[in-house]
Amino acid sequence: MVNKGMIVARKAIESRYQGLCTILEKKKVKDETTKATALMDMAVLNNQPCRLSYSSSGVANQTDTVSNIEQAIKLFIAPEIKIAPGSKLKITQNGITIDYISSGVPAVYETHQEVCLELEKERA
Repeated sequence: MVNKGMIVARKAIESRYQGLCTILEKKKVKDETTKATALMDMAVLNNQPCRLSYSSSGVANQTDTVSNIEQAIKLFIAPEIKIAPGSKLKITQNGITIDYISSGVPAVYETHQEVCLELEKERA
């Protein structure tokens, strides 16, 4: 039986999605010339609607040279999408594209899922 309330709730959540997400996972690829196998980032999903949310702890960690404020980055996306921990995500929102890494197991609900993200190391 379809729960109409969940359908309405999901549509309401998805109406707030402003971004597009491409999910990349490591896949074994064999080079036919050298016969060597290497792990390459391969897109398993392209342009999936999503939304990024940011929150800060508000507490600055002061060192001798810099003051850091911790920021939590969370992705909201459809619940049926599979995102493995450690997957790379390329997300475009508000005209800006940034690369992230999925940092944990998603919290999956009937209407959406929430995935904690970290900036990819080369961008951090």
